[in-house]
Amino acid sequence: MLKTLRKIGSIGIVTEPAPAADELLRVRAALSEKIRTILGRALCIRHVDAGSCNGCELEIHALNNPLYNIEALGIRFVASPRHADLLLVTGPVTTNMETALRRTYQAIPDPKLVVAIGDCGCTGGIFGEGGASRGRVANVIPVDVAVPGCPPAPRQILSGILTALSRAGRHS
Repeated sequence: MLKTLRKIGSIGIVTEPAPAADELLRVRAALSEKIRTILGRALCIRHVDAGSCNGCELEIHALNNPLYNIEALGIRFVASPRHADLLLVTGPVTTNMETALRRTYQAIPDPKLVVAIGDCGCTGGIFGEGGASRGRVANVIPVDVAVPGCPPAPRQILSGILTALSRAGRHS
């Protein structure tokens, strides 16, 4: 044991160099500041799955994990659209979800912010428009920001939320 301690003492502690700063930290700081500046409180998000494959939902759920920890930024998901500041919509809008999406949009207080997530929400994706699908979210309700990707990474979703808040801040 003494021999091992002497060896450690003679060599010192060997570590790797510190990693470079992550771009996510800048996005997180800007988002947190924008939320507090514009709203003065937490950002409440209502999420609606308008007919997606759940790939985008997995990335949205990842926003709540310890890496992204959006609760610490002052972002939380709410069950009622009446408590929401922003509507997050995933998937192509199916005919069965069209009325529900319109009602949810109408229930959100002004100013209404809508972010379409994923290729399906932005363009209709592989489903397009047809008998069972109305296509992209913008065909049913106004969209402020579209975040493409299949599915988009949590960082892209955070950037889309920041963009929507920036646009809302300019209109306020």
